[in-house]
Amino acid sequence: MPLFAPRAKWGGAPVPVFCYRRRMDPSVEYAESSAVSAVTLSEVNVRAALMHGQSQGGLEMKSTRSPNANHDPRFYQELGQLVSSTGSSSFAGQMLQLVDTLVSVQGIVLCEWALDAAQSGVERVTRLGGAGVQHDICASETLQQSLLQSIVHMDASLLVQTRVPVGQKSARRDIQVCSLVSSSSELRRIICFYRLAGSKAFSLTELSLLKSLSDTLLPLVEHHSQLLVQSAAEKIESEPGSIDEAFSGRLAQDAITLSAREQEVCIGLLTGGSVAEMARRLNVKNSSVETYLKRATAKLGVSGRHSLARWMAGP
Repeated sequence: MPLFAPRAKWGGAPVPVFCYRRRMDPSVEYAESSAVSAVTLSEVNVRAALMHGQSQGGLEMKSTRSPNANHDPRFYQELGQLVSSTGSSSFAGQMLQLVDTLVSVQGIVLCEWALDAAQSGVERVTRLGGAGVQHDICASETLQQSLLQSIVHMDASLLVQTRVPVGQKSARRDIQVCSLVSSSSELRRIICFYRLAGSKAFSLTELSLLKSLSDTLLPLVEHHSQLLVQSAAEKIESEPGSIDEAFSGRLAQDAITLSAREQEVCIGLLTGGSVAEMARRLNVKNSSVETYLKRATAKLGVSGRHSLARWMAGP
């Protein structure tokens, strides 16, 4: 069944799209969820489908060109601007501008989740940026519950489509959300594209376009996150007074109490020290340093050097 193509803004030339047609197997029961659907990107090799017209994962793909196959120079200009904006406050806006030329979206939120896999829960949510019409999508319990089952034990990047209710009960409406998710250990970096209440859901054509961009966008979000951590660390180092004073002030701000040893290992971590170096400095075993770190990060609600630096930089 043919699908309508998303709007094109480049040069008047039509933006090529994928057309999906589901092959129905009478021996298989198909279930459609109105709340959330997830597609493993590795199951649908978009590039191979473009080149060879392959059918994979029960979806028959018909396509002739990728979104940038007409080599429109403005696409590469937009992409170059996005790459150069990593680590800056304009990064999310540049990504929204790039994607909105292919798929109509009203907003974007970038976030990083630290998971507690043992408890199958979200330990921490860090917002990495946002643009367009703003909604606090990352902190939404509905989104977390919808995504969690799919992303806790993921071993490949995912595309997840869901609906997030907003507003008061008497006037509640759904925002259509398409999330691209990457995995790195216990971290999940998420790009949420969304449409305002009352808008139509993302079509298969539009989802396929977003999937085709994910190999570029998700690594850029990871790089953006790393640059934010570096910037936070530099901010800490440039602040007047010692790192000890800055750390103590941050603890007081959040009304958190750490033992002297726990503070020492946190400060050591913030200043680039390794576990072995801190163990030698404190004249304790490596395992003792790891125990202090584990206790301290649990109290702070962070995990690792990067998230500790973000915590130090403040809300």
